[in-house]
Amino acid sequence: MKNVKFLVVGMLFGIILVKSEVISWFRIQEMFRLQAFHMYGIIGSAIVVGIISIQLIKRFQLTTIHGEKIVIADKTFHWGNVYGGLIFGLGWAITGACPGPLFAEIGSGFFVIIVTLLSAIAGTWTYGLLREKLPH
Repeated sequence: MKNVKFLVVGMLFGIILVKSEVISWFRIQEMFRLQAFHMYGIIGSAIVVGIISIQLIKRFQLTTIHGEKIVIADKTFHWGNVYGGLIFGLGWAITGACPGPLFAEIGSGFFVIIVTLLSAIAGTWTYGLLREKLPH
């Protein structure tokens, strides 16, 4: 029962994803074909909110609700991120489904997305299996 709040927030987030058409295959294809601003606007606003949030956390040295210091580590450039991003984007373009809203799509009755979910899990498992052999 302690985790019911997370279930409720997750369901509300899923409803927002559905209503904003972020889970729409058509909207995702429009984005990759550079035909509409809809998805770029949503992604861009999320980036702006993230940048502002991180700057506020750093400037005011905010803490968690338990009083722990929030540490945001500096990131260094790595070509693996570029390759991984290209593979991620290719999979996103082919399936028309971003991993984030997969559960919202399944919850909306698009059960064919279960194949995409299982493929994402298989890809994550494969990466975990090969991680030690890959350059980091």
